Amino acid sequence: MNFESLDPGLAEFAPAMHSALDPVLDAHLNPNLLQNVELDPEGVALEALPVQESVHIMEGVYSELHSVVAEVGVPVSVSHFDLHEEMLWVGSHGGHATSFFGPALERYSSFQVNGSDDIRQIQSLENGILFLTKNNLKYMARGGLIIFDYLLDESEDMHSLLLTDSSTLLVGGLQNHVLEIDLNTVQETQKYAVEIPGVTIMRQTNRFFFCGHTSGKVSLRDLRSFKVEHEFDAFSGSLSDFDVHGNLLAACGFSSRLTGLACDRFLKVYDLRMMRAITPLQVHVDPAFLRFIPTYTSRLAIISQSGQCQFCEPTGLANPADIFHVNPVGPLLMTFDVSASKQALAFGDSEGCVHLWTDSPEPSFNPYSRETEFALPCLVDSLPPLDWSQDLLPLSLIPVPLTTDTLLSDWPAANSVPAPRRAPPVDAEILRTMKKVGFIGYAPNPRTRLRNQIPYRLKESDSEFDSFSQVTESPIGREEEPHLHMVSKKYRKVTIKYSKLGLEDFDFKHYNKTLFAGLEPHIPNAYCNCMIQVLYFLEPVRCLIQNHLCQKEFCLACELGFLFHMLDLSRGDPCQGSNFLRAFRTIPEASALGLILADSDEASGKGNLARLIQRWNRFILTQLHQDMQELEVPQAYRGAGGSFCSSGDSVIGQLFSCEVENCSLCRCGSETVRASSTLLFTLSYPEGSNCDKTGKNYDFAQVLKRSMCLEQNTQAWCDNCEKYQPTIQTRNIRHLPDILVINCEVNSSKEADFWRIQAEAAFKMAIKKHGGEIKNKEFALADRKELGSPEGLLLCPSIEELKNVWLPFSIRMKMTKNKGLDVCNWTDGDEVQWGPARAEEEHGVYVYDLMATVVHILDSRTGGSLVAHIKVGETYHQRKEGVTHQQWYLFNDFLIEPIDKHEAVQFDMNWKVPAILYYVKRNLNSRYNLNIKNPIEASVLMAEASLARKQRKTHTTFIPLMLNEMPQVGDLVGLDAEFVTLNEEEAELRSDGTKSTIKPSQMSVARITCVRGQGPNEGIPFIDDYISTQEQVVDYLTQYSGIKPGDLDAKISSKHLTTLKSTYLKLRFLIDIGVKFVGHGLQKDFRVINLMVPKDQVLDTVYLFHMPRKRMISLRFLAWYFLDLKIQGETHDSIEDARTALQLYRKYLELSKNGTEPESFHKVLKGLYEKGRKMDWKVPEPESQTSPKNAAVFSSVLAL
Repeated sequence: MNFESLDPGLAEFAPAMHSALDPVLDAHLNPNLLQNVELDPEGVALEALPVQESVHIMEGVYSELHSVVAEVGVPVSVSHFDLHEEMLWVGSHGGHATSFFGPALERYSSFQVNGSDDIRQIQSLENGILFLTKNNLKYMARGGLIIFDYLLDESEDMHSLLLTDSSTLLVGGLQNHVLEIDLNTVQETQKYAVEIPGVTIMRQTNRFFFCGHTSGKVSLRDLRSFKVEHEFDAFSGSLSDFDVHGNLLAACGFSSRLTGLACDRFLKVYDLRMMRAITPLQVHVDPAFLRFIPTYTSRLAIISQSGQCQFCEPTGLANPADIFHVNPVGPLLMTFDVSASKQALAFGDSEGCVHLWTDSPEPSFNPYSRETEFALPCLVDSLPPLDWSQDLLPLSLIPVPLTTDTLLSDWPAANSVPAPRRAPPVDAEILRTMKKVGFIGYAPNPRTRLRNQIPYRLKESDSEFDSFSQVTESPIGREEEPHLHMVSKKYRKVTIKYSKLGLEDFDFKHYNKTLFAGLEPHIPNAYCNCMIQVLYFLEPVRCLIQNHLCQKEFCLACELGFLFHMLDLSRGDPCQGSNFLRAFRTIPEASALGLILADSDEASGKGNLARLIQRWNRFILTQLHQDMQELEVPQAYRGAGGSFCSSGDSVIGQLFSCEVENCSLCRCGSETVRASSTLLFTLSYPEGSNCDKTGKNYDFAQVLKRSMCLEQNTQAWCDNCEKYQPTIQTRNIRHLPDILVINCEVNSSKEADFWRIQAEAAFKMAIKKHGGEIKNKEFALADRKELGSPEGLLLCPSIEELKNVWLPFSIRMKMTKNKGLDVCNWTDGDEVQWGPARAEEEHGVYVYDLMATVVHILDSRTGGSLVAHIKVGETYHQRKEGVTHQQWYLFNDFLIEPIDKHEAVQFDMNWKVPAILYYVKRNLNSRYNLNIKNPIEASVLMAEASLARKQRKTHTTFIPLMLNEMPQVGDLVGLDAEFVTLNEEEAELRSDGTKSTIKPSQMSVARITCVRGQGPNEGIPFIDDYISTQEQVVDYLTQYSGIKPGDLDAKISSKHLTTLKSTYLKLRFLIDIGVKFVGHGLQKDFRVINLMVPKDQVLDTVYLFHMPRKRMISLRFLAWYFLDLKIQGETHDSIEDARTALQLYRKYLELSKNGTEPESFHKVLKGLYEKGRKMDWKVPEPESQTSPKNAAVFSSVLAL
């Protein structure tokens, strides 16, 4: 059976979907199935459920005799009538097999066949049952004992088996071969080649093997050679089922339509004598299964997945009167089988129920069945009955041992106290996830113990246990749990809790009490959030990137500059890098380097995040360097300034580039020298450096020098020898960068052990150096307070500050005269000895200070995450908080928290692994011009060409601004945007019935409209851009957006189509000039467009006409109530919505007397809410549609 074609939702059913089923069954289950049913806590039936009432069966007419539950909630994947005994076998999607005896369907045996895969076919043999799963063939006795277990290759995807004789078996599936297996030797004897996509159904007659393919074909193959003798192309879409009887072959399946596959109501019938098709048979149900039932005629039984069954002759006409209905408990029938005697039909549904239909009250499954062997009852020696009413009955009849000791029952009552065993405490995970409805609590099963087994702790010493497998939660918000002690709370992966209002009621301030902006993590490939923050807090990078603007549609430098601008404007509210990450996904190099993660990999943490972020670090520096090397002045954006650098270099090259000299020395003596530059260095650790054995310790400066001046032996081409030769390659530094970027490359336990050993050695050396002066952290802080000195003063560090520290806060580099490089660790005390670093730069000596560390947090429960420690400089604090100081912060997506500087260099390799280091030259900011000149000018609002090929002037819906109409500070602009969906929302249903949003739907802006808010042309749009998108749109939301398929396609669209970047620049210019935007629900619009707009520039009618703690009111209802306009009839129109919002704002000013009479306006709002409640917030159907488009103001657009 081809389940992929029938129902995609159940094609890959996972047992975990039903793991948390409550013992209460589904309300849709037939109550008759639940009589005398005992359920375990997992909700699985423990015995069969025979129907209690007597069922009247009419002879010769099929009707339901019994229904039983095999496994509650787990779909039945296959059913099979035993060919040797009166038994019915059922296999489930969870890999469980159950057998029922006789027409009463008494449960005979039940056992697990496979732990993860569904059972796809069952075949009964004389001594046992064959079960086929995806890549496993198992032969088991009817009681459940394994006779043999034959494992197939992991790449196999088997779907069908066919018993050709008593000891030979054919197995086929979705691969290019069919296997022949000898059941006596359990060996593969032959492999027959078939065409892709393989074989999913197999039948046999005395002439041919019949093989059904998912492509819709049925092939007839030779019984000996398995070669194709004939082929029927039955269906254009896919094959669902077929059967063979006599000289007829009947098949059902799916046909291809414009909208996809559709179930074909014509059965294809073929005459095997003439090898040709005869008249197709039209049926009245959607056929999913079919079988010949040759009793007194060659009837066909056609079954639909919804439970309809129709009988008809293969060469006659189908009669609607021959349709009967199976009443499945679940929505779908999943399997169907006919007994050998043709007296019984078996159906299995998607809720785990089995239905038996028969044509007689006492049917038999086989013409001649052997007796079934049952388990023997337990034999116990019988004792004579005792009649306790007889006083003379001798008690010696009760056998007891002879003893002279006091019996236990003689214990004095005064010495015995009833002490019932105390119930164990409820699992902490259950209490944490419990949702209360009234006085009843619901919680999913945490799966920390075996079913029905609760270990009682008789001693206090037995109380410890490890719940490390439990899931974690957001770092802040609940009490600390004992099993999460390893990863500090603020370092754990943070998640956004979504509610009915989305993000509006999520408290980001709880995670970030600073004025710096975090980044939201729910966007695809947001693992790079920490690195975006690192680049932002490099002052030269922040300023120079924002000065860049070019004409490329997907330029990472431009998008990063836009994102930095949002981070500048934010006052603690989180931002999202959706536009930057959208451009990032379109770059081919990013995909080639494996930097684009699938949603499933990102959510499960399958990728190595440390290795990934280091590759991303190298990629982003290279890409920004290339993007900013453009010297030509952009033509599309005439306001863009020129480049900041010359001779093909870029500001990124000036900041990060290190000039190196690569020397290759061949063993013939030939030396080749090449000059190049690199943007970062990778740490190269000493070979075989295990300090436990060699006793050699390394400073970080030594390892860094070895990595920068790398020397290695490798095979290279020698021009002198004219062949590849072993060469010694060395790298010499010619010029040091202003920002030193280091990838740590701690990708295995070997490198992690090296860091751990060096940190331990550094700790011992620090203890020895300071002697007995080192104290605990509490005493060290107390001493600092007593001395009245700041923490930055050179005092003795505490023990906690020295642990797990190998990385220095500063390093000193010196270029020697013989092109050498000296590197050493640098402390504040060294500056007293050697003098200020600024004075030594004249002699080629530079001091680099640690500015940021990016670390990989190892957490098996969440898949790990990436965070950054960043030293935020004085200029950032001055802009945000008005103070001048430096401070280290932890950046964990939208969690931002100040930390002690020692925490930035402490790496506990069990959970906190260094990935990237950023060192900057002292006084770096003084070397660069840090003025930001906004490169966006008014020319972006001028007329521009459309990307659409079919767009004509007659289709123009807006008039661009004239020079005398350029907006000024405080001008009103009506704005509305429409969106399409790129990814659907991901949600889960909790055990209490409430819905929890795991991941919101991903929206993309499709249309942006801006209308004039004042002047003679008030209400006339000057921007009406449709945004071209290269990403797959899953839902155009036409009812709410007015966007239709094809509107965003440049080849066929008749709209004014442009790029997101072009329209983004227009809105950025309007924001920077200081206009005020009027609209309805602008917060969501700006969020999806990815714009940060100051609150004093937003006039949102949602909040103007809103009372506290009341519902938000739709634009449609407000327009009807206040303006007597009926808008948004069939679809939404952004021009109509923007113009209506402007009129509502004018009405607000009129009603509130420009905000001077709030009390009178409050009465107006009360009347609005009373009217809304009476009308259930619905606008009456219009007699004649009235909208702003029909108003007089729109005629001026046509006149212009």
